[in-house]
Amino acid sequence: MERKFMLSDKEIPEAWYNIIPDLPKPLEPPLHPVEKRPVKPDDLAAIFPMALIQQEVSSERYIEIPAEVREIYKLYRPTPLFRAISLEKHLQTPARIYYKYEGWSPPGSHKPNTAIAQAYYNKKEGIKRLTTETGAGQWGSALAFACQLMKLECKVYMVKASYNQKPYRRIMMEAWGAKVVASPSEDTQAGRSILSSDPNSPGSLGIAISEAVEDAATRDDTNYSLGSVLNHVLLHQTVIGLECKKQMELAGDYPDIVIGCIGGGSNLAGLSFPFLHDKLTKKANPKVVAVEPMACPTLTKGVYTYDFGDTAKLTPLLKMYTLGHDFIPAPIHAGGLRYHGDAPLVCLLYDEGLIEAVAYHQNPVFEAALIFARTEGIIPAPESAHAIRAAIDEAIKARESGEQKVILFNLSGHGYFDLSAYESYLAGKLEDYEYPKEKVEESLSHLPMI
Repeated sequence: MERKFMLSDKEIPEAWYNIIPDLPKPLEPPLHPVEKRPVKPDDLAAIFPMALIQQEVSSERYIEIPAEVREIYKLYRPTPLFRAISLEKHLQTPARIYYKYEGWSPPGSHKPNTAIAQAYYNKKEGIKRLTTETGAGQWGSALAFACQLMKLECKVYMVKASYNQKPYRRIMMEAWGAKVVASPSEDTQAGRSILSSDPNSPGSLGIAISEAVEDAATRDDTNYSLGSVLNHVLLHQTVIGLECKKQMELAGDYPDIVIGCIGGGSNLAGLSFPFLHDKLTKKANPKVVAVEPMACPTLTKGVYTYDFGDTAKLTPLLKMYTLGHDFIPAPIHAGGLRYHGDAPLVCLLYDEGLIEAVAYHQNPVFEAALIFARTEGIIPAPESAHAIRAAIDEAIKARESGEQKVILFNLSGHGYFDLSAYESYLAGKLEDYEYPKEKVEESLSHLPMI
């Protein structure tokens, strides 16, 4: 029985898949943060290269991957697809479980798929320096890696809770030449404002985004780079699902259920959008599940409306499920999932009933992570472990019903820099944070009037 399904370098996709032409209805446009009108390309040109702005609004179903980007992809792509035979046996399930392993990349996650592309387009347009935010550090390390390859400077605002929890992620970024600061920081007006009101703030992705955007907007040689949420980021990640469709053909299977964790939406979209193409064109009907933390349950508890993408209200307003732009989640170890909103594309699909969502506490997630590590051998990132929890639950349902379901999930990164989280879980010290209803209600009361 085959455990892994590999593709050759020449089988790296030649184009990314853009889901926009296949949506059941048009995506609501982003709005100017002050004037509340649809943003124009010139509004974004201060922080993004024009090539990415064009991709953000493109209605072309497939967008060519530049040859230079595909060449760099060869450092780690195509990534393997595994069948989790040992996990299946442990669960005594008739389900067949597959996972696409994106921890194969040098930074250890799926994030370089867009970091390389973004660094490439910025370099082509003469930009010398990129700024960004990072939660758990996977995105920050990916952009540091990409900037080093493209010989660009990189400044990373790392959410303070993760900065303190994950020092090796910071060291990794610095090894690739990036400058890393804990956010909120004293380096920006946005950071100083937060610290003046809460000197012990654990930070959030919303705050870190504010700092990175402010930094980029105030320097002519600098652009901002985002690791999730925006259309062009999700576009670049579809290389995952496009490869995976070929690999599932090699396995002689097709997924009944496609699962990904969600913070902003990049890895869920990357795996699921090419399969959702089949659903939207009525070629197949896979169930797609987004998995989020109970401490930051954006889809399952949020409101679908326009909100800012950052805390300081510098970004355009996006139509998305949100917990409020000034909501600061509890300092869970899945730092990449601590975002108050989600990608507008994912949110529209969820609102239309084309994907589902589920939220979990930390302890059940880490329980699933250890089951996976002790059967399949890979210690997963806390973010990815959310997808594993859902996959295990679906496999148990299949066992109870006797159905031979095919389950596919994205193992979006390894957890070898997250061992302190595992130490806390093994010692029985990992806290489960309840859904912060009162905090969310307070944050939602500050939503902008549109």
